[in-house]
Amino acid sequence: MPDRRTNVVLWVILGGGALLFFTLTLLAFAFYFSGERSTSSLGFGFNQVAVLDLEGVIYDSKDFTEQLKTFGTSSSVKAVVLRVNSPGGGVAASQEIYEAVKKFRAESKKRVVVSMASVAASGGYYIACGADRIFANPGSITGSIGVIAEWYNYGGLLRWAKMEPVVIKSGEMKDAGSPTRPLTEAEKAYFQSLIDSMYGQFVTAVATGRKMDEAVVRRLADGRVFTGQEALRNGLVDEIGTLQDAVAAAAKMAQISGEPRIVSPVKKRTSLWDLLFGDARAALSISPDRSESHIRFQYLWR
Repeated sequence: MPDRRTNVVLWVILGGGALLFFTLTLLAFAFYFSGERSTSSLGFGFNQVAVLDLEGVIYDSKDFTEQLKTFGTSSSVKAVVLRVNSPGGGVAASQEIYEAVKKFRAESKKRVVVSMASVAASGGYYIACGADRIFANPGSITGSIGVIAEWYNYGGLLRWAKMEPVVIKSGEMKDAGSPTRPLTEAEKAYFQSLIDSMYGQFVTAVATGRKMDEAVVRRLADGRVFTGQEALRNGLVDEIGTLQDAVAAAAKMAQISGEPRIVSPVKKRTSLWDLLFGDARAALSISPDRSESHIRFQYLWR
């Protein structure tokens, strides 16, 4: 008799678990297919100005460039306003978005206007230089033209724990920047050369985008930030104005008569499917920077 009751309880548990899994799977499919999966809220009408947000530290360019491409292929969108609120981020990611903005302008023949929010510094400013026109608020923080690389050295902790790193390498610079020991003079010179090269790329992008002499840009490019008013005096932005001013300017540049219709990308809604079977890091807004290197070169305002 006890064995029979045990079997019944076991079957109830197994059946309940299977039913729960089946129910969750159905819900996941329902959320997956009913969620807002489109990349844009484009609608009817031909006097549209798209507003595309660039928020936070820039780790990757993929989502942003895909959204920009969508606006480029839409006949109803006549101009784009980039609302930048970012201290910058990865060197390559910032450069990719900058190049995407330039390519968008060249291929679509549509105007791009930047509206700076609280911060549009370093990589955020690099990207802004790809636009036709830059608006900043009087108190917007921008500039920070430069490159930074930093990492932690825990060699002292290893020595305290009586642990000794062992490295076998094929060349002198293979473990340059190892966090287990101080930098050698040769490594310092090596990393400085990389930073100088990336810095030169930044200066060239600013000089080209802002139509400024490189010598003038270099005098401003010591890593300092500027307020919007200071940036205007130094030629780093075009006008002092709000997001609404930037939208109005974009509409005028696109020869839109009357009030433009504002459209923006639809933010992807995290579904139960994403939580159960998708990328948990993306679903939980964890940094998507998956680089395993402990050294990151960044256009970032610290």
